[in-house]
Amino acid sequence: MPFFTFLRANAPFLFVGFLLSFLSSFGQTFFISTFGGEIRAEFGLSHGQWGAVYGIATTFSAAVMLWSGGLTDRFRVRALGPMVLGGLALTCVAMALNPFVMLLPVAIFALRLLGQGMTSHIAGVAMARWFVASRGRALAIAALGFSFGEALLPVAFVALKGVTGWRTLWLVAAAILLVSLPVLARLLRQERTPQSMAAEAQIGGMHGRHWSRNEVLRHRLFWFLVPALLGPSAFNTAFFFQQVHLAEVKGWAHVGLVAIFPAYSAASVVALLASGWAVDRFGTARLMPLFQLPLALFYFLFAGVDSLALALPVMLLMGLTSGAQATVPVAFWAEFYGTRHIGSIKATAAAIMVLGSAIGPILTGALIDLGISFPQQMVGIGLYFLLACLLAGIGVGTAKRSLTVSA
Repeated sequence: MPFFTFLRANAPFLFVGFLLSFLSSFGQTFFISTFGGEIRAEFGLSHGQWGAVYGIATTFSAAVMLWSGGLTDRFRVRALGPMVLGGLALTCVAMALNPFVMLLPVAIFALRLLGQGMTSHIAGVAMARWFVASRGRALAIAALGFSFGEALLPVAFVALKGVTGWRTLWLVAAAILLVSLPVLARLLRQERTPQSMAAEAQIGGMHGRHWSRNEVLRHRLFWFLVPALLGPSAFNTAFFFQQVHLAEVKGWAHVGLVAIFPAYSAASVVALLASGWAVDRFGTARLMPLFQLPLALFYFLFAGVDSLALALPVMLLMGLTSGAQATVPVAFWAEFYGTRHIGSIKATAAAIMVLGSAIGPILTGALIDLGISFPQQMVGIGLYFLLACLLAGIGVGTAKRSLTVSA
């Protein structure tokens, strides 16, 4: 089906995914970290302490995701989506009003669980379940919401900090979420029927089977992919989380660093659309071991960048992997393990990624407190991604024979 015909025929369903992806921004690190300096000053936290608060709260959210993510196998988006967004809006209000440092981890926990965790999870599961032959394109279009959030919200909210206080801006975030609720409800009045969802769920994975979460956890392929699941969420989260520190070390204005993020977002959009096409054309077995290589190169190069003019093109490399990250792994679980239990399986992968986003700030914050700046850590991070690609290649190279058998 031609691309624009596909868009017109499926616009309501695709916009649900886009909207959910965009609104997950309010629980994503790139948004929360724009207030990192104000939060540390308000509550008297060091880089390491703030990283620990953020990391511990995120770790708990990853643990809860193992249970809550499976709800997408039992309840429809029509029920879960508005509930999760309503909870996220209330959490934004809590961030605006909370005066106690002891309640900060609770608020961060809720932001991470409901925003980065459940809202983005619901979007991905919906696209993976509602679409089969065009799953890659659907995931790519929905994930454009992440790119729009990354490109627009940090710049807008950093600029608004010059006009109003950071607490007021959390109320603005809550208002955006509340205004979006009726839009989502209207779109989901025509949610795809249980019959069509059940028919699509008959698309099996390896050996033509639908794998349960317990079976996936006992399968060697999953564990070969764990480093690749952890890496981007851990270290890209750390990159955005430490953006204030990074700007200080490099001698750049914070607003100047934030101003080059749209280049990263633009590359993400290109990679989203290209990877969506590539998933439908080539399958995920070829893509899974390769799509993180640009990210390895990004960390090797950014470590030595000393001007924003040079940093801007290097940011494109991070965007290439980030765009593919939103399509390739989600489609991979459906292709290799089937769609019947995709909610539980993707929830497990999402929990690992959320755990990674907890490890990144804790690890990098502790190293910064020890005198090792984030740019000095980047070469080691690049080596980590090369190892993750190698392990993914070994695991997928063995497992893809089972896809041939099932075909």
